Amino acid sequence: MPVKGLRPWQRPLAYGTAALAGFIVAVLVFNAPFWARQPEPGLLGLIAHRGVHQTYPREGLTNDTCTAERIEAPRHDYLENTLHSMQAAFDAGADVVELDVHPTTDGKLAVFHDWTIDCRTEGSGVTREQTMAVLKSLDIGHGYTADAGATFPFRGSGIGLMPSLDEVLDAFPDRHFLVNFKSNEAREGDLVADLVAGRPDWQERIWGAYGGDPPTYRLNDRLPGIHVWARRGLMDCLFGYAGLGWIGHVPEACRDTMVMVPINMAPFLWGWPELFVKRMADAGSGVILLGPYGAGDPGTAGIDALDQLAAVPAGFSGYLWTNRIELIGPELARQNPHRRASPPAL
Repeated sequence: MPVKGLRPWQRPLAYGTAALAGFIVAVLVFNAPFWARQPEPGLLGLIAHRGVHQTYPREGLTNDTCTAERIEAPRHDYLENTLHSMQAAFDAGADVVELDVHPTTDGKLAVFHDWTIDCRTEGSGVTREQTMAVLKSLDIGHGYTADAGATFPFRGSGIGLMPSLDEVLDAFPDRHFLVNFKSNEAREGDLVADLVAGRPDWQERIWGAYGGDPPTYRLNDRLPGIHVWARRGLMDCLFGYAGLGWIGHVPEACRDTMVMVPINMAPFLWGWPELFVKRMADAGSGVILLGPYGAGDPGTAGIDALDQLAAVPAGFSGYLWTNRIELIGPELARQNPHRRASPPAL
């Protein structure tokens, strides 16, 4: 800012304003994404949440919402967390399928999302208080309705479709799964590790784990090298980086983990996307891009629509999380027929 002609008392303000402007420019240049730009950036993989499944409006969700009672008009006949839905997800281009587990009273791990069986099935009670045989006798399509109970399009079609984790791992050679623990019981991590110990060829199929911290980190102790993260640590990571990332600082909560980033928060992260992803990689972490975060949504939104996919920066080189793999996978394949089809790195 020119100071000639300014009165003496105005000159310190002019110098200060110029210094502040120069500082801001320097910070922006220091955090410009082009510092980490690669010749051919690309996605590392697609994570299909619950496989191909029935979707539902996310507004007003709570942890106790029965999502089967609010599904959108069905576009297909797949039910979440089943072998059929997982196969469909892989066929559509998924690199990793996310699934949910609960221990049963007879030592199995049931693949099922809900804490109780009341919402989706004709049964009642806590999922982990049942035997695997009882869970397999249930109709997991019983409770689905898109019209407030006028019709139940999947009733009777889901009998016997709830798999155990060992069935899943046995059914999909050379495929990869992300395990979601639904409790804070460390023993669940041991159950998964013990299962793999009996079948060493299954170990590479466990790509990662998240959910309750005790079982997640117990599994990581037993199966080192898998991807693990804690939800609480994610907020510490993102807010810490938003506050100090402008000087290149990566908070401890961002190190040696997977960082889940809602797409509507991503532009506020210093160096997004290339430099941010590089800083996380240098700290031993990967990045998973989610759908937009919204108040009152306790679940995990995904990149679930074509306009959301179009908003993913071309320079993003992490993982995409989606609830609509049957839509997003084929569209990505159409855009890039040569997209890597090899297993994602552990």
